[in-house]
Order: sequence, then C-alpha cells, then structure tokens
Amino acid sequence: MTLDNARILVVGAGLMGAGIAQVAAQAGHDVLLFDTRTGAAEAAKAKLAQTLHGLATKGKLTAEAAQATLARITPVDALAPVDLVIEAIVENLDIKRALFADLEAVLPAEAVIATNTSSISVTALARDMKKPERLVGMHFFNPVPLMKLVEVVSGLGTAPEVAQAIHDLAGRWGKTAVHTRSTPGFIVNRIARPYYAEALMLLQEHAATPEVIDACLRAAGFRMGPCELMDLIGHDTNFAVTNSVFAANFFDRRFTPSLVQQELVDAGYLGRKSGRGFYSYPEGAPALRTYKYPLPDARRLVVHGQGFVAERFAAAFPQAEREEVSDWVGLAADRAQIRLTDGRSAREIAAERDLQAPVVVFDLPLGAGGDLAYAKSGNFDDHVGWLVALGFTPREMVDAPGLIVARTIAMLVNEAHDAVQQGVCSEEGADAAMKLGVNYPAGPFEWLGQWGAGSIVALLDCLDTYHRGERYRVSPYLRRSLT
Repeated sequence: MTLDNARILVVGAGLMGAGIAQVAAQAGHDVLLFDTRTGAAEAAKAKLAQTLHGLATKGKLTAEAAQATLARITPVDALAPVDLVIEAIVENLDIKRALFADLEAVLPAEAVIATNTSSISVTALARDMKKPERLVGMHFFNPVPLMKLVEVVSGLGTAPEVAQAIHDLAGRWGKTAVHTRSTPGFIVNRIARPYYAEALMLLQEHAATPEVIDACLRAAGFRMGPCELMDLIGHDTNFAVTNSVFAANFFDRRFTPSLVQQELVDAGYLGRKSGRGFYSYPEGAPALRTYKYPLPDARRLVVHGQGFVAERFAAAFPQAEREEVSDWVGLAADRAQIRLTDGRSAREIAAERDLQAPVVVFDLPLGAGGDLAYAKSGNFDDHVGWLVALGFTPREMVDAPGLIVARTIAMLVNEAHDAVQQGVCSEEGADAAMKLGVNYPAGPFEWLGQWGAGSIVALLDCLDTYHRGERYRVSPYLRRSLT
C-alpha cells in the first residue's frame, strides 16, 4: 500500500490543520482544506500565503515553490472523496467519532483516515467505524512545519499496512516517524511525565525552588526547565493531561497528579497566559545569586570510581590518586567526600561513616558546566569549592535523595523501559521521539548508555525505599538489563 500520490483532505483549519496542509502541499500533494466554521479554511489559506511569502523573502523557499505550494491547497465547504483524510479537530471522542461516520459515507473503501489526536485512544475512536482497519494515528507536533517527529499510532484494529503507509508518507514529507501502540500518552506524553512530576515532587517537599530546578536542568542540556515549561504550556493544560494519563492507567501511582499544580490551577495561576504561574510575567524567573566558593586545601586527593564523572575529576585534578575499584564515584579530599549522588542523602552516607566527616553529594553533571545541585551532611560549605574547580556553579538544595537531574533522568529512563516492555515502541523509537518531539538533549536509552543501568537502578531503589510507594518502582525491563 502506498500513499505517494494521495489526494488529501485535511479536516480542521486551525493551527495544526493549516500546518499539516502546508507540509503536505510542499511535498507535492493536492490538498483540500475543510472546516465547519464558515470562512475558516479560506482564512487559514490566506495566513499560509503570508507564511510562505515570508519564507520566500528569507530565502528559505523559492518564490516559485511558495506559489506552487499555495496553489495546491483548496478550501472546500464539504467533505469530499479522497485517498487520505487527516483530521485535526477538537480533542473530543464523540465529535471525532461523528466525523469518521460522515467520512465513511463519502470515502472510497480503500481510503485511509488519519487522526492527529494527542491523547484519545485510536482503538476507541475506531469502535463504531465500518472499516476500523483504515484508521491510524498521525500525531504531529506543533509547529508542524518545523517539528520533525510524527507518532504513527496503531489501534487494536489498525491494519499494519495502513500504519506502514503513513510511516512511509511521513518520511517522504521530511519527518521522522516512529511506530507506537495506542496506549495512554503514546510515546512522548507518556515518557515525558516524570520531567514535570519530579519537579513538582521536589517543590511539594520544599527541597528546591523553581528557579534552582529550572537552572540545573537547563545546565543538563534541556532547553527549558520543567517549571518554566509548565508555565509556557499552561498549568490547566498540563494538569489536565496528567489527570488523563493517571486515569487512563487505572490510577497507577507513578502518574499521580500534584497538589502543587492543582493549587496553581485553583488559584488561576496558569502561567504565561494568566501573567502568573511559578513565576510572574513578563519578567519570568528571577536571576540566581552566585556565591564564591574558594578551592579548599587538601593534603591528599583521591578520585574514586569509574565512568565519565570520575574521568572529569581526574582531568581537573591530575595530581590526584585513582581508586577505580570503589563503591562510590567522586573525590576524596582528606576526610571529606564529594560524591555523585547514588540516591541516598548526604546525611545518610555520613551516618555510615562519621557524622563529623564532611560529605557533599552532587547531582548528575550531564552538561559541560553551569548550575549543579548539591546537598551536604552538615555545615561544610568550604568543600563545595571542589565542584567550582570542576567547572560548575553549585546550587544548594535540601538534602533530598536523588537531587534534581539524577532523579529526573532516572525516572525518564525507567518510564521509557516500561514503554518498550509493554510494546508501545522500540528503544530507537523512544530515543527519536523524545529528542524530536520535546527537544530533549538525549534519548532515555542514550542516557542509559552514558550513566549505566546499575547506577540508575540503585538510585531508583533508594528513592523507592525512601518514599515507600509505587512511584519509584523499577521497570522489570530495566532491572533485567543488569544481567
């Protein structure tokens, strides 16, 4: 089955629908654009004309290509028989089902229907269709012309050849398509939940401020921290998605919504669109104050452990001895230990040794420098200077297990493993989806290769022991990777 030369009907002339129409027309397809709102399709084409003219003016598109693209888009006032329909209408199960019934009345038997739904089950959408095998999810990300990812979502009745035809078509449109089963959140919205949830948990525990959380995760390579990202998305929207995923997973405690976010929604503090969320707008996050930590004196330095963190310490302190066979990673400076977090608090580690011996635990340093969270077992600020010498700006937080970046990355990796184990996607699909769909600096399985399964499982087990619940249970697929 091929859709190479398909005549396409896009239903819904909003931002997503117009973007889909543009991409399809640029790829050479004749596109019909339909919307139930009078004049909406015509208005969308007029706006596209401005967009394409702007691209031509900037040299990103030739004037001829822009004109040809626009000429291939035709606003229509009724559904019409075509080879492929892509719907991008309101996220409502009943309204979409009614549309599909209307479409089946006019479409030829071999036509494909693709839904751009981001949250509704494709299986449920196809329930009342005469030919449920023709329905497939084709989930684009906004803005459609710029975002490379397309999730190709197969419901229980979707024909494999239909899903593959949409996968191939997306590739010809310059997109990276990934197959996924129709499960709650698909790939991106499911695996991404811990990015928000761990920040909200830290805030609920008063372990760190929004600006410290955001700064540390930006330093780890994320374009936006979770708090500023939730402010941008809108807390009402983000909270609704979290509740939807929670309910759809039969209230699995891993997806529990946050009381912190519910309070923001109840107060009307929805983020940028309301002028206030975690931050006030247009100002945004306040600047963090930087403190000076001089390099301490030490008679003996020993770099412990193996891996990329140990190598950074060895490069920063070439005079240090090496203790590669060690049960921890970091730097011993006389009696002080500056340790990469393993999921335990600094005070817990110190209690196993000597509460008078300084222990500083620091976060997973994924970036080349910048803000890095740390906690200490006592009043040992002078030992934080070792992190400065490593090229970081230390940010103190409460002595909470897993700190910020480490627990967030560990939970993202864990959720990705569960998704793969349940047949939602492949490992390669998970990595591609998270990098292209939400601009993560790496995919969860790439982080696994960098950090190591043993360290991630140990950290999650510590969090599970500390919190005594289902939230931090280790995916069996991740635990099996230890053997």
